Amino acid sequence: MVAMGATTASMFPVSSPKPHSGAKTSGKLGGEAASVDVRGIKTKSVNSGGMQVKVNAQAPTEVNGSRTRVMNGFKTDDNLTSHGPRTFINQLPDWSMLLAAITTIFLAAEKQWMMLEWKTKRPDMIADLDPFGLGRIVQDGLVFRQNFSIRSYEIGADKTASIETLMNHLQETALNHVKSAGLLGDGFGSTPEMCKKNLFWVVTKMQVIVDRYPTWGDVVQVDTWVAPNGKNGMRRDWLLRDCQTGQILTRASSNWVMMNKETRRLSKIPEEVRGEIEHYFVDAPPVVEDDSRKLPKLEESTADYIRDGLTPRWSDLDVNQHVNNVKYIGWILESAPQVVEKYELASITLEYRRECRKDSVLKSLTSVLRGGDNGGIGDSGHVDCQHVLLFAGGGDGPPGGEIVKGRTQWRPKYEKQIRNI
Repeated sequence: MVAMGATTASMFPVSSPKPHSGAKTSGKLGGEAASVDVRGIKTKSVNSGGMQVKVNAQAPTEVNGSRTRVMNGFKTDDNLTSHGPRTFINQLPDWSMLLAAITTIFLAAEKQWMMLEWKTKRPDMIADLDPFGLGRIVQDGLVFRQNFSIRSYEIGADKTASIETLMNHLQETALNHVKSAGLLGDGFGSTPEMCKKNLFWVVTKMQVIVDRYPTWGDVVQVDTWVAPNGKNGMRRDWLLRDCQTGQILTRASSNWVMMNKETRRLSKIPEEVRGEIEHYFVDAPPVVEDDSRKLPKLEESTADYIRDGLTPRWSDLDVNQHVNNVKYIGWILESAPQVVEKYELASITLEYRRECRKDSVLKSLTSVLRGGDNGGIGDSGHVDCQHVLLFAGGGDGPPGGEIVKGRTQWRPKYEKQIRNI
C-alpha cells in the first residue's frame, strides 16, 4: 500500500501555483503539509498507518507557452494528443505477418513434395541412403558399402570408366572400411597395433573381372569385406553394382600380407594385430576363383611389345613412399597400344613381386598368348596377353628384376555394343 501510494502520487501530481524564483510557499493540501523549494520540487508528506512517506513531484513549467511537467524523469507535454481508446479492431493481429508465415510453410511443403516425386522417378539415386558418399557398414557390421558417381574426368576415349578408375574405387572402399570400423591408425590402412610395430599392408595378388564398364553419370555401389587367407595373410573381396539396376559390373579379389616399414621385408601377423581384425572376417569363398596358372618367363626376346623408360613421378607414390598398385596397371597397358585400341579389358590378374619407389626406371613387356597372328592383333575373337614390369635401372631392384607379372583377357569392343542393343 505504501508503494502504491507513492506511485500514484508521482504519476498524478497535484497542480500548484507557478513557482517564483527565490519564493517559498507553504500551506495545507488535502489535510497534509506541502512545500515547494527553490527548484520547483514539491514535497508532500503522507501518513499511512503511522508511517510517513515523502513523495516528490515537479510543478509544471511553461516552455513557449506550453505547459510541460516532468514525471519520474520523463518530460510530457499537455498539448500532445493522447492515443484513442483500445478497441477490438486495434487488438487484432498483424494479418500481413500471418499471411507471410502461411506462405512460407506452403512453399516448404511444396519443395519437399517435389523432391520426393523426383526421387521416385530417379531410382538410381540410391545415394539418398548415403547422401555424402562416405559409406556405411551393413550386414551385421561385416560388409562396408559405398556409392560413387562416375565423373567426366574418370572416363576414357571409349566413353566409359577406365580400369584405373574402378581400381581406385576398390582401394578407396578398402581404406574407408578400416576407418569406419575404428581401426585406422596413422598409416595407410594400418591398424593401431600395426603402427606400433611399423607394419603396413601390401597386396600380393589382385584378380578383377569386369562384365560391364559404367559410363559418365552412372552411380555405382561397391561392397567390400575381408576374410582370412592362410596363417599370415588376409583376403579382401569386392562387388561393384549398378545402383539403378542392381547388376553386378565388377568382381574383384585380392591377397594381402604385412611388410615392415624399416626393413622392407614381409612380416607375420602379430597376435595383437590378429585380435584387432579377426572379428571382421567373413567366412565366405572368394568372389573370383583363384587363377593359379603359372605364367612362363617373359623376356625382351619373346615379347611382342616393349615400352621402356618408364619412371615414377612424385604423384605416383602413396603415403608408404612406394608406387601405388593401381599405377602398375597403366604402365602394363602402355606396352600394348594396339590391344587397347581394338579390345576391351575383360579380366586382369596381377602378381606383385617387389615394390617400386621414385628413383626407379622401369620397362613394360607384353606378349600375346592367344588371338594374335605372329604378334599381330586380329579383328575377331578374344585375346589373352601376358605382361611383366621389370626394373631397367636405378631404385632398389636389380636390373631385370620383376616388379609385377600379369595376365589379361580382352574382348572385342563391338560385343559391348551388341549387349547394349
